[in-house]
Order: sequence, then structure tokens, then C-alpha cells
Amino acid sequence: MMPDRDEARGLVVVAEDESAIADVERMYLQDAGFRTLLARDGYDALAQIRRSSPVAAVLDIGLPGLDGLEILRTLRREDDWTPVVLVTARDGEVDRILGIELGADDYLTKPFSGRELAARVRGLVRRTGVRAGSIITAGPVSIDRDRRVVTVDTRPVTLTTTEFDLLAHLASEPGRVFERSQLLSAVWGVADFSGTRTVDVHIAQLRAKLGPTVAVRTVRGVGYAFDAEPPR
Repeated sequence: MMPDRDEARGLVVVAEDESAIADVERMYLQDAGFRTLLARDGYDALAQIRRSSPVAAVLDIGLPGLDGLEILRTLRREDDWTPVVLVTARDGEVDRILGIELGADDYLTKPFSGRELAARVRGLVRRTGVRAGSIITAGPVSIDRDRRVVTVDTRPVTLTTTEFDLLAHLASEPGRVFERSQLLSAVWGVADFSGTRTVDVHIAQLRAKLGPTVAVRTVRGVGYAFDAEPPR
């Protein structure tokens, strides 16, 4: 299957110090149409991301020199919102939540298939480049899906790729209650995923960034809804 033209121009930085895993990641990403740059340690990965402006980065948390979380923390502190997929050998919720809080867009635990990694990266890049051609306005919030810009009371709000897509999906139908599984499917592209805590953490991040005038309502035992009217 030939990659589409847009994907063929995409560059992904892959930061992985285990050669066998790095080779698999690179192979599947290239099969999906991406060009790749490999980094074996954290300092090299950070330098490559700064220099090459990739469409996405795949960062192993356990990198030598500078770990994946520290790279992510540095990028976000520099206002670099390159979509990031974190990879770890540790199946710990603490790592996952910390990564999301630092601004990660997705998270994979080893072992995983190269096909799944390529699908996650492809989904991130498509969402970043999507041109919906419309603006959602609800209460104090304006969401420009074409330019991927969010403002609250004319104040610009910087969101990660995943945070933006989550907000846009919720706000596309104000008042509708979305189940966590529905949000995982629509935003993350995951049809059956037990880690619904991922949604909760991203919602918490959204609320913190959007401020108290924006209502992302929790429906206990079900999911979340975006209310057009701000809370009183």
C-alpha cells in the first residue's frame, strides 16, 4: 500500500537506545510513509527535534543522558508542541499520568507492535493537519479547527494536539454527554481501551488551561459534556 503524499513528507524523530526496537519502529514508520531520524540518547533526541521540526516524536522514557520525560518537559517549556508519543517498559500509571500532565499526546507500553505505533503516529499527524474549515463558538470559547487555535474571552490558549482534538470533539455537540470509550475512539482512535484514566487526566489538563469560565462537565459514571454556557 503506497503512503499518501502528505504522509510521505512527514519526518518523525525516534528516540530509542535499544537497537532492535529502534529498527522495528523505524521500519513500520517508513512503511507508513514517514521519514525517520534515529536518536540513541536524550540529548541527541532533543537536538534533532529542535533542528528538524518533525511532524511527531517517539520518545522512550528510559533514554540515557536525558530521559523521555525530561525531553518532553523541556520542549513544552520552550513552547514546542510537537506531537509526542511516549514509550516505556514500565507499566505504571504514574508514568502515564506524569507524561500526559507534561503534554504528551499518546503513550505506549512495551511490548507493542510496530503496526500499532505507526497507527498512533499516523493518527496524531492527521489530526494535527486536519482542515475542518469551521469555527466553533460556544460561550467564551472560540475553536478554529482550520488554524487549530483556541481562545477564551479572546485570550489565546496553548493546547497539545490531543487536548485540542478532545476539546473540539466535545464542543462540536454542546450539551451532549460523551462516554469515555467514545472519546477514546474518536480522539485516540482506540476502539477498546481499558485505560480510561487517560481521558480523565486530559480533561483535568483542559480545565486547568481553559479556566473557570469554561464548562467541561463531569457526568458521574458516564463521561463528559461541554456546556455552551459558562458556569454561574
